[in-house]
Amino acid sequence: MFSSLSSPNYRLYFWGQLVSVSGTWMQTVAQSFLVLQLTDSGTDLGLATAARFVPIFLFGPWGGLVADRLDKRRVLYVTQSLSGVLALVFGVLVGTHAIQMWMVYLLAVALGFVNVFDNPARQSLIPELVSRPLVRNAVTLNSVTVNMARIFGAALGGGIASLVGLALCFDINAASFAAVVVSLALMSADQMQRSDREPRAPGQIRAGLRYVRTEPELLVPLLMISIIGALAWEFPISLPLVARSVFHGGAGTYGAMTAVMGAGAVVGGLIAASRKRARRRGLAIAAIGWGAAITAAAFAPTMPLEYAALVFVGYGSISFNSLAKTALQLSAAPAMRGWVMSLWAVAWLGSTPVGGPIVGWMGEEFGARWSLIVGGIPTIAVGILAYPVLARIDRRRSGGSAETAAEVQAEAVMPAGAVAPGAGTF
Repeated sequence: MFSSLSSPNYRLYFWGQLVSVSGTWMQTVAQSFLVLQLTDSGTDLGLATAARFVPIFLFGPWGGLVADRLDKRRVLYVTQSLSGVLALVFGVLVGTHAIQMWMVYLLAVALGFVNVFDNPARQSLIPELVSRPLVRNAVTLNSVTVNMARIFGAALGGGIASLVGLALCFDINAASFAAVVVSLALMSADQMQRSDREPRAPGQIRAGLRYVRTEPELLVPLLMISIIGALAWEFPISLPLVARSVFHGGAGTYGAMTAVMGAGAVVGGLIAASRKRARRRGLAIAAIGWGAAITAAAFAPTMPLEYAALVFVGYGSISFNSLAKTALQLSAAPAMRGWVMSLWAVAWLGSTPVGGPIVGWMGEEFGARWSLIVGGIPTIAVGILAYPVLARIDRRRSGGSAETAAEVQAEAVMPAGAVAPGAGTF
């Protein structure tokens, strides 16, 4: 269950992420209720959340190229420091009561540009911190880290926002990025499992898209992630609306809902981490179960039943997300991991500019429960449609090596004289 923590470098990464992401969840809680305080609009909440992910939607693949071409630790030194500065600016503006909605949008877009490079660098750094047999465990434990942080960060953020004020949540998040910077500085370069960086050459983006398009092990999960990420993974929009409109609560209620969901995700992540292997069809099963849990949460009549449903929502979220990321990490050729994970970021996070306003509008126009229904039902449908395709992939791959197949496929789609897209120029 915790085998990847035997790596000193990954251990540092794990604890640094736990502290930093806890701060990020504090800011997420505070920002959602800041927007509702300023506008009292679910649509504006959706737009403000979407603004952070517009740069990823537009420029995500370029971030993957940078992650594959440069030293990932150096990229993260820059991106994590900039994220801390932006959080501090947010805190100062909120604390001095100078904040306006246009500032929220501007800071969200600025953070989005930082995440264009930060997300693929963080995701593709993991295989460099552990040996290949430990990659799946490390990826899953990383998801556990995010959800442990959700428990601490969201609950603490909701409490601080209710008792002290929103500004302190942003200030604490700004300080939390120092944990990642310190963990990166303490890592041993000699123990890194580095992949070779290729020389620059034109044509990487077209070659990379062709590579993904012709490899079902990558294309099918990415299509699933795009739809589900756009409509289901919008909890910073749906849960505040449900907390306020259905259960007549505030930031503390939202923080508690998020923490309960995180607790379910931690349990699910630990169970997933203990498994030695996972079939690709499991991704479809996880989608069906997760969609059913989201739908149940949408119809929960009381707060205790809502909390119970959210435990399973959290369990389903980490099951789906860890299976998807693991499938992409292990199916991609090593030189293309940063590129592939940038496409994951575009599909999972960059789809929010499309789905976020839809979810916010649905919650505002038809009732807060619809902000969950619009994610739950499509997630079930995607799982049902993807199951036979993923089952065929399992049967086809059962007699061969997925790693070898991915590397051969990568070479096959490269144009003459070109190199893997992860190493190339813009």
